[in-house]
Amino acid sequence: MTDILTGASGFLFGGDYNPEQWPRDVWAQDRELMRRAGVNTATIGVFSWALLEPREGEYDTAWLDEAIDSLDVAEVSFFLATPTASPPPWLTRAHPDALPVRPDGTRVLHGSRDTYAISSPAYRAASRRVARMLAERYGDHPRLRGWHVHNEYGTIDHGPHAAAAFRRWLQARYGTLEALNEAWYTAFWSQHYGDWEDILPPMQTQYLHNPAQVVDFKRFCSDEMLAAYDEQVAEIRAAGSAAPVTTNFMLPTWNHLDQWDWATHQDLVSIDHYLDTTGSDGETHVAYAGDLTRSWAGGPWLLMEQNAVGIRVGDRTFVKDPDRMIRHSLGYIARGSQGSLFFQWRASAAGAESWHGALVPHVGPESRGFEATVALGGMLERISEVAEPPAQGPLVEAEVGIVWDAGGWWSLETPHLPNEALDYSAEVRATHRSLWRAGIASDFVRTGADTSRYRVLAIPSLFAMDDATVTWLRGYVEAGGHLVVGPFSGVADENQRVALGGYPGRIRDLLGVRVEEIRPLDPGETATLSDGSTIEQWTERMALTGAEEIASYASGDLAGLPAIARHAVGSGRATYLSARLRQEARDDFWAHLCASEGIAPEVPDAVGTGLEVVRRRGAHADYLFCLHHGDRALRVSGPGHDLLTDRPTDGGIVLESGEVAVVRTRPGSTWHVTAA
Repeated sequence: MTDILTGASGFLFGGDYNPEQWPRDVWAQDRELMRRAGVNTATIGVFSWALLEPREGEYDTAWLDEAIDSLDVAEVSFFLATPTASPPPWLTRAHPDALPVRPDGTRVLHGSRDTYAISSPAYRAASRRVARMLAERYGDHPRLRGWHVHNEYGTIDHGPHAAAAFRRWLQARYGTLEALNEAWYTAFWSQHYGDWEDILPPMQTQYLHNPAQVVDFKRFCSDEMLAAYDEQVAEIRAAGSAAPVTTNFMLPTWNHLDQWDWATHQDLVSIDHYLDTTGSDGETHVAYAGDLTRSWAGGPWLLMEQNAVGIRVGDRTFVKDPDRMIRHSLGYIARGSQGSLFFQWRASAAGAESWHGALVPHVGPESRGFEATVALGGMLERISEVAEPPAQGPLVEAEVGIVWDAGGWWSLETPHLPNEALDYSAEVRATHRSLWRAGIASDFVRTGADTSRYRVLAIPSLFAMDDATVTWLRGYVEAGGHLVVGPFSGVADENQRVALGGYPGRIRDLLGVRVEEIRPLDPGETATLSDGSTIEQWTERMALTGAEEIASYASGDLAGLPAIARHAVGSGRATYLSARLRQEARDDFWAHLCASEGIAPEVPDAVGTGLEVVRRRGAHADYLFCLHHGDRALRVSGPGHDLLTDRPTDGGIVLESGEVAVVRTRPGSTWHVTAA
């Protein structure tokens, strides 16, 4: 385990640093400001390929040597990136086939970033060379914290190299054309393949693509990018560098990778996370990203990027206030991050992202943003003991698991489903949001994983299921778990072939129901259930075949018919929701279900007050993170000591709106929250 994961390095604090954009006098100012803020980590070289290799095979590292020396003077360690996310312009001229091709056949040229064809032999060879050069030169540097391989893998190529690699991947997966034709159901629309060479990536076509082809291409792209990542890691190791390796996943909208598979190839799982709203749901989103990444990592992880002062929504960037930046940073740490890194240290003076937020904004250190940077650096120093994880058991104890599956997302993006408004990410986030609002801790779970610690397992959406998943779910329920399944789950197999005889055919027997019709609602249309719940988007005509009715449709064409059903199987139960609950109804559903299962909030008094409370387990104590997102002052009472203010909490501490506390406390301690 790396010293980052063991907490031996304390919490990492800093961000992407691009000294190549600035004159040397600014470097000197950077050193002074980094010391003032307590910065201990910089990520360097992410987009520096053109400077490191100005001509093919000709390297110039003098500026990087000097930059690393400058960081060393400031006692700042660094992640060194392999710069392969942004190939240099010479690659276009020397190897035009190394540029990506869009589905419409357009070849994307340099002039931005991420212009690479992942399957191109020339690109892959150039990537390996530059990774090897960097590892040989800097791989044993005492300030090297780790390797940041590439950046936000996610460029999808549809060009001839991708087509050839896709065909090889398909041959390995299916073995024969007969098996592929069967899996892809190619009797439909005369798509039968008689030669592997006829198979293409899903390029621009006249009408709808074959859904099985679409999902297989996404699987292939994830595997192909992982192979490219592995090649760079192999070069780093071959050069003798033992420093930990990571690559930064991107949330929330990118989903080009199977993160569960990728996590097993990394020494340290890291993400970049950017909010998609200025509203209060931003706090929920931070929790979602933290819980999801901790689950992928199976423990501690690292926030590699966030925006220090801005939230980009649509066509404008809104201000993120300093107290919110601090609450969010501690929110990630509460959920397992071993630090708070940002994009970027200093706002660029020009370039495509010159208006992206930074720890040192355009206006300089005399600013609210930099004052918050200094404040956060001091906080992370004061809570450094939290970084050491427990010797055994999870960082955050949770009794509810939420199934997260990249393939489930890809399947729900296939064309012409009954209601394309049903969105995988929105469904998963809505369920997590309900649990967050109820103060219930949750993990995310991979299909097939050990679920023995979870009293409740939620599947908000999983359209396609393979045989192993079906068997896994039955085993969970029979062993005493409570499975909760959202609409349009278990309808098809892993090749997107619908299981016939009534929906959801893959798990119909487990759920004790049979759905005859899928009946989408119009946009904006709602209906009600017998328990008062409001539903939207989705309804189903469902019959009970062993399950008991929990709620029925109270209005609309399905009035009187079952809407929510529960089926006893073995020692457990399976609940099926045939309708999409609106968020408020979903909140009530999950709060009541957790209460019925004996799953309590961390601090029941805090629910509904705006105070988020997360208990992170440490090596020698528990730590209660209290993040006050609400408007009214609150008194928080319980046995412990606030590390931020160095005050005991037994008599209560008052948190004003926007304030935070990180309390060392004993396991199992009870806490109360009242109005101040």
